[in-house]
Amino acid sequence: MKPPGWNFILCLTAYLATCLPANAVTCTDITYQNIPYTICEVSAREDIRLFLRTPEGHILGGFDAVERELSGANLTFAMNAGMYHADRRPVGHYVEDGVSYAPLSDGGGYGNFGLLPNGVFCISDRLQVWESTNFAAAAPDCRFATQSGPMLVIDGNLHPAFLPDSTSRYIRNGVGTDQDGGRAVFAISNFPVTFYEFAELFRNHLGLPNALFLDGNVSRLHAPSLGRSDMGRLMGPIIGVVD
Repeated sequence: MKPPGWNFILCLTAYLATCLPANAVTCTDITYQNIPYTICEVSAREDIRLFLRTPEGHILGGFDAVERELSGANLTFAMNAGMYHADRRPVGHYVEDGVSYAPLSDGGGYGNFGLLPNGVFCISDRLQVWESTNFAAAAPDCRFATQSGPMLVIDGNLHPAFLPDSTSRYIRNGVGTDQDGGRAVFAISNFPVTFYEFAELFRNHLGLPNALFLDGNVSRLHAPSLGRSDMGRLMGPIIGVVD
């Protein structure tokens, strides 16, 4: 015999499971190989978008400007989302709300972007990091997409140009995706790291088969759950989750 109020408890449990919003993003501070990082995990079910300009065409450039454009919705996570020119235009392929604003690029010798292979982060019903030539061949239908480079991890292999004994260290940020496209993990180093160390984080620690470098030195993170919202000079493309 069920205790009094049992049916009410069942109904309340079902309501909480289906009607109350879940945390859109899980952000955590970790240490791997004695280097501190912040990682944020996002499900493909979440409302993840790219932001660059206001409806009037002005560059947003910062997390506070994105929040103002959301008209009351919450920005539960954000990060700079790829390399850009001096006028904040994306260096590579860029898609926002299904509209392509910049074509796929081979890099053209443009800094780290030209350290081939580079890649594309595509947002549709799946979240997927593509190596750029594979992206061009598959031509996936992306609701949002940003191209950056170099790739960090390519089908489980570190980028062939990365050196274990490199001395080039910067604050860096990037994104990796799992095999089935159900989640993406964003990471930012909280101490200068090499490309090799950063790529090892995605492959060896996070276990992600594909990962893409987004930027270095200008890397920024907005993670309200950790009480963090980095400031600095204006950015180009910004990726964020809206709740």
